[in-house]
Amino acid sequence: MSTPLLPLLLGFAFFYPLLMSYIWISGGILYYLRWERGHPRRDQPPQLPAYPLVSLIVPCHNEGENVRETIRYLAQQDYPNIEIIAVNDGSRDDTGEQLDALLQEYPQLRVIHFASNQGKSMGLRMAALASNAEYLICIDGDALLDRYATRWMMHHLLSQPRVGAVTGNPRIRNRSTLLGKLQVGEFSSIIGLIKRAQRVYGRVFCVSGVIGAFRKTALHRAGYWSTDMITEDIDLTWRLQLDHWSVLYEPNAMCWILMPETLKGLWRQRLRWAQGGVEVILRYALPLARNWRSRRMWPVLVEYLLSLVWAYVMAGLVLLWLLGQVFTLPPQWSVPTLLPQWHGVILGATCLAQFALSMAIDRRYEPGVGRNFYWMIWYPIAYWSLSMLTSVVALPKALLKRRGTRAVWVSPDRGIR
Repeated sequence: MSTPLLPLLLGFAFFYPLLMSYIWISGGILYYLRWERGHPRRDQPPQLPAYPLVSLIVPCHNEGENVRETIRYLAQQDYPNIEIIAVNDGSRDDTGEQLDALLQEYPQLRVIHFASNQGKSMGLRMAALASNAEYLICIDGDALLDRYATRWMMHHLLSQPRVGAVTGNPRIRNRSTLLGKLQVGEFSSIIGLIKRAQRVYGRVFCVSGVIGAFRKTALHRAGYWSTDMITEDIDLTWRLQLDHWSVLYEPNAMCWILMPETLKGLWRQRLRWAQGGVEVILRYALPLARNWRSRRMWPVLVEYLLSLVWAYVMAGLVLLWLLGQVFTLPPQWSVPTLLPQWHGVILGATCLAQFALSMAIDRRYEPGVGRNFYWMIWYPIAYWSLSMLTSVVALPKALLKRRGTRAVWVSPDRGIR
């Protein structure tokens, strides 16, 4: 006798996020025990055998409110040999004028102006080609790079010749609203813990576009940033690892960023992230699956595919429940409730344990981060709902996108400061 489909779907909807939480928790613990416990404090970066030139690259589009502070933080790096390359990518505000004025204050600053909006990828490409350095650190135009971040990331690039990129540790600056507080916990307990687990079990899904360090040789072999991918950071990370470069995570390399604090801004940002992930899967999944030498990327591929399946399963269950409120469905397709029951209690408790662990680990980087634990009780429902909706919308958007269309800047919501 065949097993009814609905119980299987309900079981998958419950057990998949539970399993992933345990994988992230165990990976985070292993990463902490191997690479973080007993290591120097963030303000005590390792001494380097040499200090080769590093180019600090910041592409800017309509960053007039932020660019002065961003450049000031770059110039204060605890690293003796830097150049700063700012790209004004067709800004419509006074970004270009402010950058030109900053040339008088910071002799290590160079400015490249684009007459029109060419997109972040093109700005990064141009800066990389104009750079005099073998090592590049790229941040966003509203980000504040921690004083010691350059030395922490250069430690990996100089000590391990097969390391092609290092992703840093983005932290939220704006925390005045519930959305801001939730994202503080998210970047600690979800994004930070996922990067730790991915590094332990295989490969990293994405070098954060807001803070990443690169070896130019690796960039050149991989073809630099793609101009037709909506998330150039995910795409480049996959191409680097498919070319057998290692990508590492360095939690001591911190960067303070602005995030959306409106529902509209958060939706646009997360939809862009989801669409970018789908575009990368569509482009690289089949070549990756056929290549035994790239097998360490398979767990990342499987994890993303399962998350996409989970989103559609959850959307289907929600649809069945809604239909059941209007029509009388056959018993085998009836979803009685979406409210948490015993399985919801288990999921909620697991998520809170995950939040507690990640915040305990992150105290060494950001003292007082645990104050946001209270707000995280709301996060599981918000995170899973947003993840489900953006994934469901992102797949057809990625499938219908015309190949080769250049991705250009769209100024994001930067929250309330």
